[in-house]
Amino acid sequence: MAGRSLRAARHHLSPLFSLGARRPSRDCLCVFSTAAQQRSTGDECGPEDPRNEPRHPLSERTLELKASKLEEQVRDLTEQYRKAVADSENVRRRTQKFVEDAKLFGIQSFCKDLVEVADILEKTTESAAREAEPRDPKPTLKKICEGLSLIEAKLQSVFAKHGLQKMNPVGGKYDPYDHEIVCHVPAEGMQPGTVALVTQDGYKLHGRTIRHAHVGVAVESQE
Repeated sequence: MAGRSLRAARHHLSPLFSLGARRPSRDCLCVFSTAAQQRSTGDECGPEDPRNEPRHPLSERTLELKASKLEEQVRDLTEQYRKAVADSENVRRRTQKFVEDAKLFGIQSFCKDLVEVADILEKTTESAAREAEPRDPKPTLKKICEGLSLIEAKLQSVFAKHGLQKMNPVGGKYDPYDHEIVCHVPAEGMQPGTVALVTQDGYKLHGRTIRHAHVGVAVESQE
């Protein structure tokens, strides 16, 4: 770029050198320097880089559309987050309920077997009470009967401590979820559909029926 400037200046000053002057005068050198400087300055101030030109800003309509799309995405993500939180809360509650039920009813099978032992103990106590004679000089059987009664009472107390309770349906309304009908009896002084007798006790564990009571239901007598 500087070389081209020097050659151009030399071309304009060639008449001066052609006059036979062996060395250019100071005025000529000054003119030469000024021309070269102007030429160099003009070359340096060339056309501006198009990359430095400012880009056209986005239109207002385009910005509004982008903002609307972003707001819609935010709403969708917020809704998905809320659903995920609700689902996780439902799972947590179901899991907690499952754990609590496992703690409460984990002994259900054991209780079903244990109530059969209670049935045998109750029948033995009743049989011993009938066989005992009040005037027996050696009331051994009576003492055994009293001991069995104490054991039965203690067993029922332990049952109640762990949420196992015996049903007392006599006089109550028949409930297919708690009772199993084994016979019908005439309704003598009882409302039809009520439980008149129990042939086998029923039990509930924390309010859940684990063994239905075998009952006789009162019905109207047919003449």
